[in-house]
Amino acid sequence: MSAHRRKTTTRRRPPSRRRRLVRTLLVTGCALAVTAGGGAWYLYRDLAAGIGSSKVLEGAEKSAAGDTNILLIGLDSRRDQNGEKLPQEVLDQLHAGSSDIGGYNANTLILLHVPGDGGRATAFSVPRDDFVDIPGHGKDKIKKAYGLAKAHKEGQLAAQGVKDSRQLEREGREAGRASQIATVRDFLGVPVDHFAELNLAGFYHLADALGGVPVCLNKAVKDRYSGADFPAGPQTLDGRQSLAFVRQRHGLEGGDLDRTKRQQAFLAGATKKLNSAGTFTDPVKLIKLIDAAKQDVVTDQGWDLPAFVRQAKSLSGGRVRFTTLPVERFGRNLGEDINVVDDMKIKRLIAEQIGPKASASPGAPSASAGAPGATPGAREASPPPSSPPSPSAPQDGGGIPCVD
Repeated sequence: MSAHRRKTTTRRRPPSRRRRLVRTLLVTGCALAVTAGGGAWYLYRDLAAGIGSSKVLEGAEKSAAGDTNILLIGLDSRRDQNGEKLPQEVLDQLHAGSSDIGGYNANTLILLHVPGDGGRATAFSVPRDDFVDIPGHGKDKIKKAYGLAKAHKEGQLAAQGVKDSRQLEREGREAGRASQIATVRDFLGVPVDHFAELNLAGFYHLADALGGVPVCLNKAVKDRYSGADFPAGPQTLDGRQSLAFVRQRHGLEGGDLDRTKRQQAFLAGATKKLNSAGTFTDPVKLIKLIDAAKQDVVTDQGWDLPAFVRQAKSLSGGRVRFTTLPVERFGRNLGEDINVVDDMKIKRLIAEQIGPKASASPGAPSASAGAPGATPGAREASPPPSSPPSPSAPQDGGGIPCVD
């Protein structure tokens, strides 16, 4: 019996120093990872709270059945959130010209519809030159809603004796956001639950924070206006290249309408990179991304960004369908090129794709350019060489759609 005990004791040797050290390191490493991850998440929440916020959606109508409509606004602005000019070295890097040009046109307008039932999301690109009703300003290009309202508000404040440049900029931008959102909401016939606004530098910083954005081109392009100079095929764009990519319209057969496809391709590549790079599960990468957003992004005050970031992970796996809203024909208004659109047709298309439960009741259609009651000076131009495109075919945000 004692021999048996001695034999058993011989088998159960205490762990060697090396094995104890390895086990201790593993346990300690896991504990540090959990602690660091949790600490990073709380730090991320603090950073997210530091992103610029707006009150323009307080009390606004909300989507039904848990659906969410998010309006993405890309401003063609060479100024920061305080209205200060971007440094010249930044402008040179962005290939964006002087700080005095560009104004506050919303050159990117994309409505992202996220179904409450977990179904596939849809992103609707609104061409910037669509000729629509702008509340308080008559009919004009939809991109102008922001700048017109901003200038009007600043004029009112200046007449009241307000001289502080930052107050003028802050209140002017709030008026611009309210007008741009109201214009899109009335045009599409759906509520806007949240919005995110970024300027030109935002594309640059977003791409850099992601470590580059993958895109694909059907053919090589070179454009001195935007700085676009890319070979054909799949490639990864840095911040400067990404801005040139989404801004290019010269040299593209469809001009501005083809530029909306570039913006869609950029979003598809960015969401794919977010997922493949593990950004949503890596607190350090997530913090870097949010920290970059603080420089250029403004969102509505009631938006729970941490919750949306967790939801956005599911959107980055090929669950976004991209559509460009149709244009009936091209026209001219007061010397400017415009897109003539059918308001009711747009509302019907939106309702068909996202369901009537999320759509506001469409009102009477406004007059189109060239029709009775249209804005004075509006006229129909000769038909373009190629017909305006119908809504673009659904593209898989999880892949890399090639564009012209």
